[in-house]
Amino acid sequence: MQGVGKVADAAVSETGRVLIAADKFKGSLTAVQVAEHLTAGLRSAAPGLRVESLPVADGGDGTVDAAVAAGFERHEVEVTGPLGAPRTAAFAVHGDTAVVEMAEASGLRRLPDGVFAPLTATTYGTGELLRAALDAGARTIVFGVGGSATTDGGAGMLAALGARLLDVDGDPVAHGGAPLRELVTADLTGLDPRIADTDIVLAGDVDNPLTGPEGAAAVYSPQKGAGEEDVATLDAALAHYATVLQEAVGPSAAQHALAPGAGAAGGLGFGALVGLGARFRPGIDIMLDVLGFAAALGRADLVITGEGSLDEQTLHGKAPAGVAAAAREQGVGVVAVCGRLQLPEKALRTAGIRRAYALTDLEPDTARCIAEAGPLLERLAQHLVRDLVR
Repeated sequence: MQGVGKVADAAVSETGRVLIAADKFKGSLTAVQVAEHLTAGLRSAAPGLRVESLPVADGGDGTVDAAVAAGFERHEVEVTGPLGAPRTAAFAVHGDTAVVEMAEASGLRRLPDGVFAPLTATTYGTGELLRAALDAGARTIVFGVGGSATTDGGAGMLAALGARLLDVDGDPVAHGGAPLRELVTADLTGLDPRIADTDIVLAGDVDNPLTGPEGAAAVYSPQKGAGEEDVATLDAALAHYATVLQEAVGPSAAQHALAPGAGAAGGLGFGALVGLGARFRPGIDIMLDVLGFAAALGRADLVITGEGSLDEQTLHGKAPAGVAAAAREQGVGVVAVCGRLQLPEKALRTAGIRRAYALTDLEPDTARCIAEAGPLLERLAQHLVRDLVR
């Protein structure tokens, strides 16, 4: 493995092999579209290049699409959306492995425009999506936990899979995070028995615990419409929820509440760790395995990765950092494309990225970059060819 700061040369011959392994440009292009536009730009400038596309994701929005692009079969099912209305959600299957993206059922993108429900949004539909994957024969589930509209600790998910979460009158608690304050007893004995024989891997890019100043409510619920009082309500409700689950399953629940990833997707990570026996892995690492990245990397002379914004968050488990780390181990050069670049050259090189190309280098107007991302990306690919193809 090359040392930090030593980055493989990014030059490639006119007939070299280029692997495009980029994430989405959020708000403008899916990962598949990013690959399509880059491919068009590369081939227009260097027709002899051999270009292979492997769209990637890190467990958030676009994870199912990336799996489908890699050869998984897309399945659709009607589930309960975060506000209770029915929604069509997709998952992907290959053999006995399924890729399930919680945002498909319970994500922010499933909310009506401008409507948030930080106290009552539910993950019930995510549980229905997991059940559909089990029905399809999955015995390994890669469970992407990002982009959620919810802060219910995965309570809705567990209820959909057979858990009984009851109030003082013995009735099921209402959907959402705030009603967990009314939780008195939790019975997980009715969970779908197939779960015990299924390897469920949480694929995420956050390492927050369930509660506290770095927890799910404090850090992420404001992005879902929570005000200051809502944050306090949700944090207290999640803490109470963890206490009740500890009474039901034992001290492991308290340990799971502190575990990295417990706070993912509004605490859904905690519910999956406690109730589903899930294990946590960085999203990009598990997705690269599932997508067959190692084999594709073995055929490449140069890797192009990227996402909408290359910034400090990129360095903490986002797709480009994971792609670059894997490529560096094999001595393959990496360059990145992005909408905007907010990392200095030293940080890029430390991450294993030789250089980065931003749409804002061509078009300073951010709104136009978003609206015209495809054509701009093709032009960016042509600049890349002029710089790197020998």
